[in-house]
Amino acid sequence: MSSKEGGSRKIIGVDLFSGAGGLSLGARWAGIDVRMAIENDYYAAETYKKNHPDTLIKNIDISAIETIDIEKNSPTLLFGGAPCQGFSTSNQKTRTKENPSNWLFQEFVRIAAQWQPDWVVFENVRGIIETEKKYFLDEILNSFKKIGYTCTWKILNASDFGVPQTRSRFFLIGSKAKKEIIFPETSCKQKTTVKQAFDDLPKLENGAREDELNYPYKARTNYAKFLRGGLSSCTGHLVSKSSNFVVDRYLHIPQGGNWKDIPENLMENYTDRNRCHTGIYYRLQENTPSVTIGNYRKAMLIHPWEDRGLSVREAARLQSFPDDYQFVGSIGYQQQQVSNAVPPLLAKAVFEVIVGKE
Repeated sequence: MSSKEGGSRKIIGVDLFSGAGGLSLGARWAGIDVRMAIENDYYAAETYKKNHPDTLIKNIDISAIETIDIEKNSPTLLFGGAPCQGFSTSNQKTRTKENPSNWLFQEFVRIAAQWQPDWVVFENVRGIIETEKKYFLDEILNSFKKIGYTCTWKILNASDFGVPQTRSRFFLIGSKAKKEIIFPETSCKQKTTVKQAFDDLPKLENGAREDELNYPYKARTNYAKFLRGGLSSCTGHLVSKSSNFVVDRYLHIPQGGNWKDIPENLMENYTDRNRCHTGIYYRLQENTPSVTIGNYRKAMLIHPWEDRGLSVREAARLQSFPDDYQFVGSIGYQQQQVSNAVPPLLAKAVFEVIVGKE
């Protein structure tokens, strides 16, 4: 399905903390008319604007939004995911009440209280239910309850919904009319693998910089056909340039292996190898879904059969962005936008729950 397509557009949606637009794309695929998006990061907002030309995007800090001035002549939906680094399980230093970013959910609640949409969808990392012994989870649930929403939440894994990546996310759905919500369990009989996601993409070199390339093969999997649509070429074939000594390390790592497979004499700049995270220098396995990509450049995530990091397009494939979705900014900004996004196919499954209730 193209990123430019839409559905019945019955429900009116507004996307807070929109990032590059993964949630909005999933909402559009589910048939929701996304009228407005708010994103503070300039390059993420530009990416959103490029791919969602019919949606008003405001590149502004969320605290500057006083009101949502959209006429409520249809059911309305407010959705979004506040920045989640403070709740990530990989972040053990600032998973506390003292981290100001951990309180940005209050801006979401403030706007919901002002606009009073029929529905709210709040998304975040699964670590939000564990941080401070569930303190933030309770705060979020109580905050929505106080402004009149009956809420249901669940941890969903993207790989259960056709995404070739194991990525668990927290979703909360709130209903103003107290409608009962039952989250989907899965939408696919078999999980999509990395090979199915990458199989038709071009071979690339370490540090590749030619953004747009033709496909070297016909789409050989249903997943590739779905993301390619009718395209003959696509953008995003950009790969970070790894130093020669880093590439030397790649050579020793099998699929499913990580830094532990690298000879000690090639890891001399690591003073304590035991402090390395298991995701460092991880080579993807082609016959399973990917691990969570996160900050895949910093982690030195390795292509399954080529000795290099992932391209922007390959990471976008692992997130279920269609190939006509273009990312704006330097390679670093593009990598961050992709890795921060909610997989659109996962988002679509969540929004279809709400569409089915209207």
